[in-house]
Amino acid sequence: MTTPDPSPSSAQRWQRLLPFLHWWPMVDARTLRADLVAGLAGAIILIPQGVAFATIAGMPAEYGLYACMVPAIVAALFGSSWHLVTGPSTTGSLIVFASLSGLAVPGSPEYIRLALTLALLTGIFQLALGLARMGVLVNFVSQTVVTAYVSGAAVWIFCNQLGNFFALDMPRGLSLVDLLQSFARQLGGIDPYATTVGMLTLAAGLLTRRLWPRAPYMIVAILAGSIGAALLDRLSEGAAGVRTVGALPQALPPLSLPHFSAETVEALLLSALVLTVLSLTEAVSIARAIALRTDQVIDNNQTFIGQGLANIVGSFFSAYPSSGSFNRTGLNYEAGAKTPLSAIFGALFLVAILLVLAPLARYLPIPSMAAILFIVAIGLVNVPQIRTIFRAGRMEALVFAVTFAATLVDLRVSIFIGMALSLAVFVYHTSRPSVTPALPHPDPHSTHFVDGDGIVPDCPSLKIVRINGAIYFGAASYIQQALMRIDRDNPAHVDVLIVARGIHYIDAAGAQMLAQEARRRRKLGGALYFYRLDPAAQETLRRTGAMDEIGADHFYPTQTGVVDSVKAAIRKRRTGA
Repeated sequence: MTTPDPSPSSAQRWQRLLPFLHWWPMVDARTLRADLVAGLAGAIILIPQGVAFATIAGMPAEYGLYACMVPAIVAALFGSSWHLVTGPSTTGSLIVFASLSGLAVPGSPEYIRLALTLALLTGIFQLALGLARMGVLVNFVSQTVVTAYVSGAAVWIFCNQLGNFFALDMPRGLSLVDLLQSFARQLGGIDPYATTVGMLTLAAGLLTRRLWPRAPYMIVAILAGSIGAALLDRLSEGAAGVRTVGALPQALPPLSLPHFSAETVEALLLSALVLTVLSLTEAVSIARAIALRTDQVIDNNQTFIGQGLANIVGSFFSAYPSSGSFNRTGLNYEAGAKTPLSAIFGALFLVAILLVLAPLARYLPIPSMAAILFIVAIGLVNVPQIRTIFRAGRMEALVFAVTFAATLVDLRVSIFIGMALSLAVFVYHTSRPSVTPALPHPDPHSTHFVDGDGIVPDCPSLKIVRINGAIYFGAASYIQQALMRIDRDNPAHVDVLIVARGIHYIDAAGAQMLAQEARRRRKLGGALYFYRLDPAAQETLRRTGAMDEIGADHFYPTQTGVVDSVKAAIRKRRTGA
């Protein structure tokens, strides 16, 4: 009889190296047709989106489209999700601007090179986390922190576009307070023509999104603004002079070279870490949201690898930092995409569209792009989610408020502040597990316990309590104090039965505390007993020697009559039988 070889087969090894081999067998004529249609739909919407994201990032308009090409193809080939579409994102673009506007003039060659370097560093961090199998890290970024961060980013986007919307000359790279002060000083210089075009675009976009939610509101809004600008220019005989984006180059993404100096890397390190955390959280969250509808299992680590490679390769093809896009991924799914080929087709269609329609960008009014970004910013503020957070409790509300406030002060640091505070709240709650009195269920055949005063009438020395939560170093002292209060409140309660179904983890500090409590109760003439303690937790007590201190016969499994068994043990101890 031969023993099966546990080592992975050659096919499995190739699938790990080239993950697209997992889904390639799914491709047939039906899926190919569906992916082509979905890819074309995605490419059409990418034109205004790419230009809008580039505007947020302070990059030339064409770079927003470049970031939708090579990164999307690489992420589709090496990622985990069948539907995730990678490219520039709203908050990612804003971080690029917040990180680089103080180091170089937005749109300048040096600024572009810094953005490409930032993409490379972000990709290296993402790839390293994926290869180290650290996909679990995204679980430590709470939804409250992400919601607060995105809400704060929405405020930044809105305020940064005030100058473009009203045709005001507002300096870049200012703090939020300075930005609003600059806007207030220039209120008298608002351009009525630019404002009219912006308002027309805004109204068209909001109405389209409200009345026809499936329609591409960005394209409708841009068309309305462009037509309005042309009419105004004609009616004013050229006096309107509304600024436009300008014609885009009809070319493929040019090869690029990031900046590798130690000074540049040091200056961008914090921003790269922020982008790593945020973009991976976005990508995994989006992939999971779609996977819930398709029953696909998402591999976080492979998603990390796909995003990392997308940014690394993209940085050499003129792509600034990219991530998963909720809008484009949602559109991809709704358009009927079946495999990651849809994202690849979308990138290729975008190249073709750019080569044909790039000159038309000179008709895109800048106030219209600002209006589009206003709509994007409004959509980022998830009011129902914020209401839910504030209803959840004061601690969740505090995490949201502090993270949101920090975002308005320093966009890059705020997400780490939110993460630290969120973890602190978590530690605070877990360090104070519930220790509540309990009594056996009135039904004599039941093995359950119910809330009660914990006092057993016919055994005055016995007190029953229920503990729900881990007994670890952070909670050990709190639980010890709760157990000590039992006999302090009533010196007769020297025996304690712990209903331990809710205790799933005990560490060395917790085991030491329980052993100490057992010794203390023995000196008082009592003992410590456990009912339904998890086997893994019992094994920890056994390995640390705490079970010997407590007594191996003081642990009771699920059974009827545990209280009677404990009372019998107490009588036996007292009689010395």
